[in-house]
Amino acid sequence: MPSLWMALGPGIVWMALAQGSGELIWWPYLIAKYGLTFLSLLIPACLLQYPITREIGRYTLLTGESIFQGFFRLSKKFGVLLWILMTLSFLWFGAFASAGGTALAELTHFPKDWDAKSQTLFWGYATIVLFAIAVFLSRHIYKFIENLMKIVALITVFGLLWACAESQVIRALPSFISGLMQAPTTLPNNWQAEDATKLLTAITFAGLGGFWILFYSYWLRDKGSGMAAHMPRITGVVKSEVETTQGFVPIDSADNKALWQHWRRFLTLDISIGILGNLLTTLMMCLLAWALLYPKGLIPQEYEIAVVQAQFFEVSWGVFGKALFLVVAAAFLADTWLATADAVSRTQADIIHTLFPKARAYSMRRWYFAIFGLLTIITGFTMTLDAPGSLILLSAIIGFAGTVMFPVALYLLNHRLLSPALPSWARPSGWSALLLLMSFVAYFLLAMIFIYLKFWHG
Repeated sequence: MPSLWMALGPGIVWMALAQGSGELIWWPYLIAKYGLTFLSLLIPACLLQYPITREIGRYTLLTGESIFQGFFRLSKKFGVLLWILMTLSFLWFGAFASAGGTALAELTHFPKDWDAKSQTLFWGYATIVLFAIAVFLSRHIYKFIENLMKIVALITVFGLLWACAESQVIRALPSFISGLMQAPTTLPNNWQAEDATKLLTAITFAGLGGFWILFYSYWLRDKGSGMAAHMPRITGVVKSEVETTQGFVPIDSADNKALWQHWRRFLTLDISIGILGNLLTTLMMCLLAWALLYPKGLIPQEYEIAVVQAQFFEVSWGVFGKALFLVVAAAFLADTWLATADAVSRTQADIIHTLFPKARAYSMRRWYFAIFGLLTIITGFTMTLDAPGSLILLSAIIGFAGTVMFPVALYLLNHRLLSPALPSWARPSGWSALLLLMSFVAYFLLAMIFIYLKFWHG
């Protein structure tokens, strides 16, 4: 067991990755357009993800296996279904690079005489190429991703704290806090049915929703957390072409019991950093949108999806502040593409090794690079099909189908299939099962509300 400081990391990657959609785009959009109507949903939406993420982390810490390997143990057909849904969901994540491109296009207006869409795509492709080169040159890809995301997370938190210290923002704080306590009872007068998808996306991604939440298992695995310390890394330096994917559980001993207590504390702390850090930054984004965007009727959308929020820093630092925000926004939207491309590639490589024995003739690192290159090409094409926001929403809808299923699958995996093989001190409690049930009920009801708002409420 390393020190907690050395062990932390996956939760910070999670926090920084989540900043690229729910925080920067959809919650400011909802606040700018509908005021504080939906604000009270933010805190419950973030907390709903805690029991799901904890069970995902529990499985990997106790077996060393990825969560998809667990799903295949539970049911091969179910695992394949999730694999298909995940693959469809992540055909469109190039939109995060083009969303970052909207900020760089506004900052530079380059290439000159191109329209906003063409400038956005130019900068989107430029950031993809830059990050792809960095990945292919990296000896240990997870460490590169973790260090980059730590920098992005710190810059975001301190930048938002500075912006929120402005007098105009502080004056809006009492009404904002009041809005946090008021549950929505009716839809606003200006409600539009097409915003049901944006509301669903904001709630789902208030943290790391959809299939993104499964990536936490892979970050733990490449970090070497718990029993994963005995498993091969997917994207580290290859020591041998022979890779074992078979997991195992801890031996029942006093030493292992003590180690598990340490790892449980790590899991709680790491997940809390991801959830609470993301909640803090999302609340600050919403406060800034309430104070600065809503009074002016400025709504982030289309090819200005990460542009109007530059008001956040412009109030503090003028033109320099606006330019600084656009650079920061471009960075953490583009790194959302990078972290997603990395996580999807490692997940796909793991699944291919698990399902197809002949594929093990090549290391998972080789499969990783092949899939990463293919995803770069695919997302480079799909980002041209529509505005960034529309493509992100499409990905979110597909991902939400998985979110509804995860609590049930994780209960069956950890509480029914795995638990009998574990020492008594490592078995999950009844409380964790209850929390999973609460998450399932909440997400199922959310799905029903979405269907109602989307198709029956004009």
